[in-house]
Amino acid sequence: MNHKAIIFDMDGLLVDSEVIWHVAEVDLFEAHGYAYNDEVRAQIIGMRLDEMFVKLHGILQFEESPLALAHELRERMLDLIPQMVKPQPGAAELIDYVVEQNIPRAIASSSPLSIINATVEAMGWGDIFTTRCTADDEAAGKPAPDVYLAAARRLGFAPSDCLTLEDSPTGARAAVAAGMTCYAVPDQSHSSPAAFAEITPHVFGNLYEVLALLRV
Repeated sequence: MNHKAIIFDMDGLLVDSEVIWHVAEVDLFEAHGYAYNDEVRAQIIGMRLDEMFVKLHGILQFEESPLALAHELRERMLDLIPQMVKPQPGAAELIDYVVEQNIPRAIASSSPLSIINATVEAMGWGDIFTTRCTADDEAAGKPAPDVYLAAARRLGFAPSDCLTLEDSPTGARAAVAAGMTCYAVPDQSHSSPAAFAEITPHVFGNLYEVLALLRV
């Protein structure tokens, strides 16, 4: 591998959690009496919770506070993650390789730290991913590069020395804006390879393909 560190997105990339987010979001908005569909959801994939609810407020015109709804969604997720979260195909093998090769690594996610921690612990990755960065700690969430730059700083590497793995166009834009090489593995539940055409030339069908390239 030509890079010195790997920075992973989490939701949709390492774990098949977008389906969990979808369940939690649909249940939340149905409980409050608002229509929520795939067309609406496509506009907020990969965003930080507070920014996501500000955008949704403009679309759905809900009366509740965006902050209150963000808190409620987070609590719903924390209930569902231990029951539903599972790794994406190839995630376990890729993580094993990274550990075997002693490659410095971090998670850089739009999710709140409580959700990152709950997911990592549910997957048994607590000792593997000790550097966990949330966009909540930054001035702006993805597609701004802030959380990726923070992860690089915490790992002690220049952005150009870092490889990033992303599943969403929003996240990929953040990684590229940070000056990093981005490998995109589209989560087919919400994206496609074509969505990355103008973002990164490195698009893979799954994490097994990424692993095969890293081993070369």
